[in-house]
Amino acid sequence: MDVAALDHWLSTTRSVRKRLDLRRPVPPQLIEQSIEIALQAPTGSNAQGWHFVVVTDAAKRAEIARLYKQAFDAYESRSEWTQYGSDDPRAQQMPRVIQSARYLADHLHEVPVFVIPCIQGRVEKARVVEQASVYGSILPAAWSFMLALRTRGLGTAWTTLHLVHEAEVAKLLGIPDAVTQVALFPVAYFTGQDFRRAERIPAAKLTYWNTWGAQR
Repeated sequence: MDVAALDHWLSTTRSVRKRLDLRRPVPPQLIEQSIEIALQAPTGSNAQGWHFVVVTDAAKRAEIARLYKQAFDAYESRSEWTQYGSDDPRAQQMPRVIQSARYLADHLHEVPVFVIPCIQGRVEKARVVEQASVYGSILPAAWSFMLALRTRGLGTAWTTLHLVHEAEVAKLLGIPDAVTQVALFPVAYFTGQDFRRAERIPAAKLTYWNTWGAQR
């Protein structure tokens, strides 16, 4: 295993919004291959209760995008964006993130493929351990799906705002009441050659040993 190459891959798999190629069709087999890889991820109790809903129908994408934009507009208008200290990498990143998120909300209907990872079961009234088990059985697969897309020249972004209108999207797509949607991935080829590492808070500041707040 080429550890350096793998580390580069893992540390440069970015959320792709403004660099999604909105004109180039995505072959269905690339989505199917990526889902096959995703289903090798861990799953709680080997339940394999995961599902991936792929949306290519233009009318359905347009309606989902309309609901997403409605949720984004409300979120953006009432959000009080956190003010970070000058030494925090998020201080300079947030304006670009907001601009990028707005671009996606405005152009989501143009993205050729949506993929919605789902998991069997509901968590609204579940205990914390049950919630963790449900989400723990789909989130690793969803991340593997994103990595598999990257190896095929495809980009995406982990979005969740459509869940403000989860019931409406479920009705539109025929998703059963007993199934939980966990995200929406807009999928397209990405423009440009590669992605850089992001500026992050150093791991040492966020890692505690044996006791919360205790750093090595």
